[in-house]
Amino acid sequence: MFFKFFDKLSQDFSELLNDKKEYNVVIEVDKGENKKSFASHSVVLRYRSTYFIKELENTAMNENNVKTIIKPNISAQIFEIILKYIYGGIVNIENIETKIIYELMIVANELEFKELSEKLESYLVESKASWLRTHFSRIYHSIFDRNECNEFKGLNQFYNDIITKHPNLIFESEDFTSLREAALISILEKDNLQLDEIKIWDYVIKWGIAQNPTLPTNLEEWSKENFKTLKVTLQQCLPLIRYFHISEKDVWEKLKPYRKILGTQLWDDLNQQLIFPNQPVKSLVLPARIISNPELPQRVNELISTIISEEHVAEISTWIDRKSTNYSLANVPYKLQLILRGSKDGFRPKTFWNMCNGHAGTIVIAKVAGTDEILGGYNPLAWDNSKTETTYMETNDSFIFSLKKGNIQNSILSRVKNKTCALRYPSSDDDEQKVWGPCFGNNEFSLASSVSDFTKNNQCWCISASRYAFYYEKRIRKTHQHFSVVDYEVFKIVKE
Repeated sequence: MFFKFFDKLSQDFSELLNDKKEYNVVIEVDKGENKKSFASHSVVLRYRSTYFIKELENTAMNENNVKTIIKPNISAQIFEIILKYIYGGIVNIENIETKIIYELMIVANELEFKELSEKLESYLVESKASWLRTHFSRIYHSIFDRNECNEFKGLNQFYNDIITKHPNLIFESEDFTSLREAALISILEKDNLQLDEIKIWDYVIKWGIAQNPTLPTNLEEWSKENFKTLKVTLQQCLPLIRYFHISEKDVWEKLKPYRKILGTQLWDDLNQQLIFPNQPVKSLVLPARIISNPELPQRVNELISTIISEEHVAEISTWIDRKSTNYSLANVPYKLQLILRGSKDGFRPKTFWNMCNGHAGTIVIAKVAGTDEILGGYNPLAWDNSKTETTYMETNDSFIFSLKKGNIQNSILSRVKNKTCALRYPSSDDDEQKVWGPCFGNNEFSLASSVSDFTKNNQCWCISASRYAFYYEKRIRKTHQHFSVVDYEVFKIVKE
C-alpha cells in the first residue's frame, strides 16, 4: 500500500520558490522597462526541464556563484505562471485571458514542458474554439512561422478542419499574402478543400506576386524575367493545382495570361485536352478535389449561432443595408464570423472588451432569461477597450432590435436618433469594464453586471419607460427594464 502526499509536497516546493536564501539562478524576462528577475534553484530547474539542463550547462557563474539566464521574449506574467508550475505543479487559468493562455502554451512548448503545453492546447481546442476561430490567421501563421505544426498537432488538426470547410477564412484574410510557403503548400495538398480550383489558382497567383513587390502591376508590361521570377517563387505550389479540372473558359481567361510559368508541356496538354479530351496527356493529372456539396456551397452562417436563425440573419442584413424588403435566404450578402459566445468564453464584461476590442461591424445577440426574447444591437464602429474615461461614440448607422421568436410576434427595429450618443464605451482606468459590457445609447440596450456575470443579478438593461430620454427611435422591450441573459454572442459582419 502507498500513501501519497502530493498536495503537501506541492505546497512545500511552492514555498521554496519564495525562499531567496539559497538560490543560485536568476532568470531575467521581458524587455526594456518591463524587465523582471526571478530567483530560482538550478537543481529544481534541471530536474523539471531538459531545456534548462542545456541552458545551465551553457551559462557561466558570476563571482557570487549565481547563473543568469536571459529570456527577453517572455513576459513576466507568463514566466511567473511557469515558475509556479515548475515548483508546485499547479497552473490556475480561471481568470486569465485566452490570449495569455495561448502565449503560455507557446512558452511551455519552447521551454520543453510537454505535459503543460499539451494540456493547454487541449483546453484551447475544447473550450475556446470560438476564440481560436476569431484569431485564425494570427495563430495559424504563428504555428507555421515557428515550424511547430508537428508539436501542436491538436491545433493543426483544428485549423485544417476549418481550412477544409471554410477556406475563405484564410484566403480572404488581410494577411493571407504573408502566409509562409510551407503553410500554403499544406493547404494546396488537401484533396477535400472546399473551393473551386480556379479560385485556388487566383489565390496562388496573388500570393506569388505579393512575394515579389517589384513586379509590374500591369501584366502586359511583364518581361520574360518577370515571369521567370514568379515561376521560381511558385515552383513548390504550381504542381499542386488541379489544372485538368478547370473549365475551358477559365483556362483561356485565367491561365493563359500566365502560361509562361506553366511550362510548354503542361500548356500543350491543356490545349490537347480541350480539343481531344479522350487522348492521354504526358503531364501529371491530379484527381479533382472532393467537394462535399457543390450545388449548395457551405455558408459560414450555417449552425454558427445557437441563438438566431438564418431568417434572423437575413432580417438583420436587410437592416444593415437599409433595404425596404427583406433579403431572401439565397441572397443574404453577409456572413457571420463568431467572435465570442458567453457559454464558451464566459459572461464577464471584461471578456467582452478583451475579445471584441478592435472588431468593427459587429452585432451583439442576447437571449433573455425566462422569456422568448432575443435582443441585440449593431455597432458599425470598432469596439475600443483603451478609453481612459467613459466615452460616447458617434454614428448614424447603429441600431438595436428585438427579434421575432416564440411568443414574440414581430421583430422590432430601433435606429439611433441621437448620433452623438449612439454607443457608450466604459473607462479602462476606473474598472468600469468589469461591470459594463456593450452599451447602446443611454442603456436602451446594454449588458452589465456588478458581479461580473451577465447571467446573474438582473443588471442588464433595456429602457422601457417613456419618461426616459431615448437616444434610439423606439423601445425594443415592453416588459420591466432589468434582465439577465441565458447566453449571448458577438459576430463580425463580413461581406460575402
